Amino acid sequence: MSESEHRSGFACFVGRPNAGKSTLTNALVGSKVAITSSKPQTTRHAIRGIVHRDDAQLIIVDTPGLHRPRTLLGERLNDVVRATWSEVDVVGFCVPADEKVGPGDRFIAQELSKIARRTPVLGIVTKTDLVGKEQVAKQLLALQDVMDFADLVPVSAVESYQVDTLADLLVTHLPEGPELYPDGDLTDEPEQTLVAELIREAALEGVRDELPHSIAVTIEEMFPREGRDDLVDIYAHLYVERTSQRGIVLGHRGGRLKDVGARARQQIEALLGSKVYLDLHVKVAKDWQRDPRQLRRLGF
Repeated sequence: MSESEHRSGFACFVGRPNAGKSTLTNALVGSKVAITSSKPQTTRHAIRGIVHRDDAQLIIVDTPGLHRPRTLLGERLNDVVRATWSEVDVVGFCVPADEKVGPGDRFIAQELSKIARRTPVLGIVTKTDLVGKEQVAKQLLALQDVMDFADLVPVSAVESYQVDTLADLLVTHLPEGPELYPDGDLTDEPEQTLVAELIREAALEGVRDELPHSIAVTIEEMFPREGRDDLVDIYAHLYVERTSQRGIVLGHRGGRLKDVGARARQQIEALLGSKVYLDLHVKVAKDWQRDPRQLRRLGF
């Protein structure tokens, strides 16, 4: 194949929090590059996943859910979304099949209409495995009324339904060009960022609803153990905003934190391909979501 026939470029998924963007990114890449959770606003960074094909290289940027912000963190997450979609070649607007098209979706459509003249926008109905065909058809019609799309496609990342079709549609909107990343790379995220995200994902499982936005993770140290090429030592801090939240994350006699560590270690070992010693500590950073200095320190 000549270089001129090969396409390469960037796509991003946008949508309300918990619209299935990260699960869809992982399904297209064929590996876990973005963390997922039933909790809204799980994604906090623009994570890039790389899809390698004979005819194209598609880089998918998974963004936080666009929402009406209540904190400085929320404002910065929205800034990440808008900065991302202003730089990509094609945008996928995700709306779940099992929820009515609402004000949040219309708010996003209004924002997207500002870039739609120069950047094609695809309408994607996600989570089609949760409803019947009739509901999927209704949702496609409802989405059609929200804005003019370059294409409309229903998908299920869980059942791999039309995931390849979506990839084909995204690729048609990419410019011709060579590969942008080496063959075999699945993401350009530093390993420490991915490790911190996997710890946060494990911490999100089973905590009360008020906690997801209050948890941040930093990797303090990460290095191969001296004299061992099969073991990586990782020292990480989980930050919460209040002392009461620290108790929730720790659990009775530290039981919940141990569970978090066990879940995270399993995922990190799969990512790094080696055994891991994981040392977790829970710290309080009072109201960090509203404090510019603490947000900077935590990587936002």
